Amino acid sequence: MTSDPHAPLEPDMPEMPDVSNPAAQACDEAPVPADTDSLLLGDLIAQMRHEISRVILGQEAVIDQVIAAFLAGGHVLLEGKPGLGKTYLVTTLAQTFGGTAARIQFTPDLMPSDVTGFRMFDMKSQTFQLRRGPVFTNLLLADEINRAPAKTQSALLEVMQERQVTIDGETLKLDPPFMTLATQNPVEHEGTYPLPEAQLDRFIMKVLIDYPEREAECEIVTRAAAEIPGGAASTVSMVCLPGEIIAAQQATAAVQVVPEVVAYAVAMAQATREARAIALGAGTRAAISLVRIGKAFAAMEGRDFVIPDDIKRAALPVLRHRVQLTPEVAISGQDVDEVLRSIVETVAAPRQ
Repeated sequence: MTSDPHAPLEPDMPEMPDVSNPAAQACDEAPVPADTDSLLLGDLIAQMRHEISRVILGQEAVIDQVIAAFLAGGHVLLEGKPGLGKTYLVTTLAQTFGGTAARIQFTPDLMPSDVTGFRMFDMKSQTFQLRRGPVFTNLLLADEINRAPAKTQSALLEVMQERQVTIDGETLKLDPPFMTLATQNPVEHEGTYPLPEAQLDRFIMKVLIDYPEREAECEIVTRAAAEIPGGAASTVSMVCLPGEIIAAQQATAAVQVVPEVVAYAVAMAQATREARAIALGAGTRAAISLVRIGKAFAAMEGRDFVIPDDIKRAALPVLRHRVQLTPEVAISGQDVDEVLRSIVETVAAPRQ
């Protein structure tokens, strides 16, 4: 684990109500206390993290952030150079809960119907038959999403927000759990269509994938050279079922947040709007996302309550794609993360 351990709330804080985990109740008819429930959820997450780490080496922070977004029921924007295991990450995560994964390679000629599906006339039956698109899956990898024009990008908006697809006036629900992971290449910008702010805001986090450390990279090269291409993810064990993931998401949503911590998340979003270095600050959805990811981080630590450090830990991946620097600051060479770090440090955290 790369994250620092977080201290629990002191005894003088209000006691949190119990949180029931449907997954735990499926195994035991008797109700379980909140702390036991949190440990069960923490064990499940630890097993998923372990299985993914067997394939995705040297990316512990990335794995934690993607799992947190999954528990929070959000979508992830992945940004990193080619060949860093983004596709493996998605297929491996799907295998840990026995789910399905699909990949769409976004190109300039990709049509919305290529994403959602369409109806085709069948000459034999003389009827229109539904051809479901790749969005009908549990984990959808939208590879290089900024290579397709806005019309095709917008085909994902209904899918991401409503978990449904409308084809020829018929609304079709997607089977839960569902998460979109969209990738962008930070190097090549020629022939791309930048995502508009409204669509960027639909992603709960923007996760940056960088090169692994030297030792991890050597291990990756050694393994890859000895394996049949595409065979690495097949070694991953299934640790739970899709229904247990849904139960884990429900338990994560039930993690308690005191008003002081909510106010801390709101203050952090508001601070980005008031900063002179930022031309476009984060909106209310950013504050909601901070709390939702804070709940996920708390669940991953085996707690049923959020502490300020959970919100602070979520700040950069939640806010970095929701703000825009002023032209003067951008020209000076400062990046978004650098500016956000300075802003986060100025927001006073509530006492634990």
